Amino acid sequence: MEYRVNPKTGDKISVIGLGTSYISESSEREAVKALELAYENGINYADLATAGSKTFGYYGKALASVRTNMYYQVHFGAYYDNGEYAWTTELDTVKRSIDFQLRELKTDYIDYGFIHCIDSESDFEDYKENGVLQYLLDMKKQGVVHHIGVSSHTPKVANKILDLGIADMLMFSINPGYDYQHGEYAHGEALERMKLYQRCEAEGIGISVMKPFSGGQLLDAKTSPFGKALSVYQCIQYALDKPAVLTVLPGIGNAEDVKRLLKFFEISEQEKDYSVIGSFTPKDMSGVCVYCNHCQPCPAGIDIGLVNKYYDLALAGDEMAVDHYRKLSVYADACLKCGHCESRCPFRVKQESRMEEINLYFSK
Repeated sequence: MEYRVNPKTGDKISVIGLGTSYISESSEREAVKALELAYENGINYADLATAGSKTFGYYGKALASVRTNMYYQVHFGAYYDNGEYAWTTELDTVKRSIDFQLRELKTDYIDYGFIHCIDSESDFEDYKENGVLQYLLDMKKQGVVHHIGVSSHTPKVANKILDLGIADMLMFSINPGYDYQHGEYAHGEALERMKLYQRCEAEGIGISVMKPFSGGQLLDAKTSPFGKALSVYQCIQYALDKPAVLTVLPGIGNAEDVKRLLKFFEISEQEKDYSVIGSFTPKDMSGVCVYCNHCQPCPAGIDIGLVNKYYDLALAGDEMAVDHYRKLSVYADACLKCGHCESRCPFRVKQESRMEEINLYFSK
């Protein structure tokens, strides 16, 4: 397993975590077996915005004995009065749901308490006016909630909540379909979405990724906007390459699903290559480096993706980005102008001129 550290909390989080969208459809035996297998193989992060209430009991049975080694993100706004997921900003319902979830999970604390699924500004106003936000903040003061997160599909709304300065984690829908404006939750322009990821990186806010397969659409050539099916591993790698992403949370239902995810660490880099999406890049992203490193290897030894990333973060106001750039073994000024990177770039980035621009910036 590979891990990334949340800059704000210091939590060491597995790059593949667990989504719980449909595990409630499994039998208790299947679910517990899957969760135990995931834990045994180093997966230590789980999202608990699930489709059914059985999920919480499954987690309680499988992982209560190792609870301190797991990180749970629990959503203040999801409720299960009828056994199935529903959404609310009604305070008493939220309180009742949180009590139920803690009881079923067999725990007395929440690692990341999430402002749940706020996709419009009016939703967030209701969340505040009804007292749900204050309840979440009070739970943090009491130590029941350790950190606060935000769940949204909309960059504009996510940014507004991040402006409050209370969030240590953002849960956001990242996949090539949504980022390139295809799919039900493809909210925001492509560059707007990338700027959100860059902001999170600059401010030390980690991102946990929901819907990495666009509800399965990307995995089928008939429904993929690229006219070609992407693999589970291409989608995971795509999300992990984005700024600030700490963990990707695919849904699982049984042990076979977990085994499939774990193969990510066994397959070749070529099998994770998602450059096919370059043929479907929207106009506002053409020529923009997304740090995918399909341009590698550079004959001069430049880590082209990282150089671009530090430059973009420096422009976004990340004071540490300049220091990170200085610690690189090879700078942008080493560019040979050989054209190798430009010939391989699926996003048609003019890296030769880009290297000149970056070198000029960091040479000031």
